[in-house]
Amino acid sequence: MHDILIPRSLLRAADRFGGERIGDLQRGQPVVQGGRLVGLRTSTPSQKATMVLPPLTDPHCHLDKCHTIGRLGLVAGNLHTAIAAQLRDKAHWTQEDISARALRGLTEAQDAGVGAMRSHVDWGDGPARPLAWDVLREIAQQTEGVTLQLSPLTGIDRMADAAFTNALAQTAAQAGGALGAFVQNQKGMREGITAMFAAAQTYGLPLDFHVDEGLGDYNGLEMIADAALAARIKHPILCGHACSLMDRDADSVERIADKLARAGIAVCALPTTNLYLQDRRTGTPDRRGLTRLRELRAAGVTVLTGSDNVADAFCPLGQFDPMAAFHLTALAAHLDPPMMQWLPMITTDARRAMGLPAMYIEDTPLADLRMSDARDCETLVAQRHPLQPATFS
Repeated sequence: MHDILIPRSLLRAADRFGGERIGDLQRGQPVVQGGRLVGLRTSTPSQKATMVLPPLTDPHCHLDKCHTIGRLGLVAGNLHTAIAAQLRDKAHWTQEDISARALRGLTEAQDAGVGAMRSHVDWGDGPARPLAWDVLREIAQQTEGVTLQLSPLTGIDRMADAAFTNALAQTAAQAGGALGAFVQNQKGMREGITAMFAAAQTYGLPLDFHVDEGLGDYNGLEMIADAALAARIKHPILCGHACSLMDRDADSVERIADKLARAGIAVCALPTTNLYLQDRRTGTPDRRGLTRLRELRAAGVTVLTGSDNVADAFCPLGQFDPMAAFHLTALAAHLDPPMMQWLPMITTDARRAMGLPAMYIEDTPLADLRMSDARDCETLVAQRHPLQPATFS
């Protein structure tokens, strides 16, 4: 049996796992017990060694919208232009259309080594459950090998209606999902956030916010952090986008980051869509449509990255591959080596932020492990080595 390499950041107890430490990796021959990899035996290093990883996690995507760009015509503009274009496309959203596109996206994710993902589902303006929710829930129930978690997506102003919020929370709970909303300086923000926290407590739900997705004067992220600290909620809270932190001064960023860290709120950067949509002007943009990942992480905030939109009105490009999102995030946000330190963004930390068990190497069934022929973590990220099901023979 040949040697394997394991990133130390993806081991629950790297120093007790055995084998030999080689920089950011543990190397040795695998010890298998009870269908899991429980340790490494020190061996004489040979030329052949395979890197082993837990399955990847995509904490923020949109399977209901994906792969619609080919029928949208000319789409170019900012966030609100994209929202309008996607709304027009919903005339095509039959059960067959949604299912075909979502399954295409899900297959892409599985091929990329994804074991868990959260898809947001547009809820629309009326009280009725949207067709996309039912289609994606059926797919989630029938899919093997991937945990597909759903989160309804509607404006935070609608959440100010406590009865609506409770009904939506009950629907999300029945699907084993999260309770989500879009927060961007709407009226009733504070009331909506308060109602969401109350519903999350009642139904035991994770919370997920599209928040401050823009460059400018937005204050939703801090409002959510304040509400979390006041509610002392124990359920996971994930905030995606948070682009407006780029426009905050250093003292404000420090204050908000401290609140996020104390509240245990994770922040997910979504570079594909935000780099494409933000700072839209007549010429080439000179602003980065990201959040302040380095400052947040330095303050103790859990930071993540995700695929977000794939080939739809919000971004004509993209792929359901967390490693691709990580690759772009590292370039855009200057995430410096050692790259091992950032791998939890798309594995263990991402699962925790979704309310799932962390799934370190020690926790992962052998059938769910992934392997790569990359010889170190820098090469794994830089050259985008494909992940395959792991074999131990």
